[in-house]
Amino acid sequence: MAKKDAKKQETPAEELKPEEETPAPETAEAPAEPAPEAAPAEPAVDWEAKYNAEHDAHLRLAAEYDNFRKRTIKEKEASYGNGKSDAVAKILPVYDNLSRALNQETQDAAYKKGVELTMNELVKIFTSLGVEIFGKPGDAFDPNLHNAVMHCEDESLGENVIAQVFQQGFKLGDKVVRFAMVQVAN
Repeated sequence: MAKKDAKKQETPAEELKPEEETPAPETAEAPAEPAPEAAPAEPAVDWEAKYNAEHDAHLRLAAEYDNFRKRTIKEKEASYGNGKSDAVAKILPVYDNLSRALNQETQDAAYKKGVELTMNELVKIFTSLGVEIFGKPGDAFDPNLHNAVMHCEDESLGENVIAQVFQQGFKLGDKVVRFAMVQVAN
């Protein structure tokens, strides 16, 4: 028997077969379980269509983000321009008062020179900010820039020409900060 045991030890593991289990006898008390039903086969997934749908969704998301980024940049630039035009609009009464002071007769030359220097400095600041002053007598009337508050008949002036300016207008880029208040001839 020692020889048989020695042969068993020399036999490679793959040649050894596992012992088969004998089924347990069924008892009368426990009924046999029915055989499990086979799972229904899943429908074939169209991976290419799924990939294309995901890729399309990704491209749409990227495009939406790009549009959001561009819109935010525009809004940021617009808010800066709006703030700038609001600041200019708040300073316009100072310009109007200096303009009225320059048009008044005075005997004090130093006073008049001081008002002129202040007005010139304010105009220089407006120019550096990109503000354009418009509305002079003799210009053509433009309803997008001028507010006509009076009308006169004057044969020396042409059709739709500004005869008199009551208040000058101001533009910042393409945005009108204040419309010029004018009298239009003919």
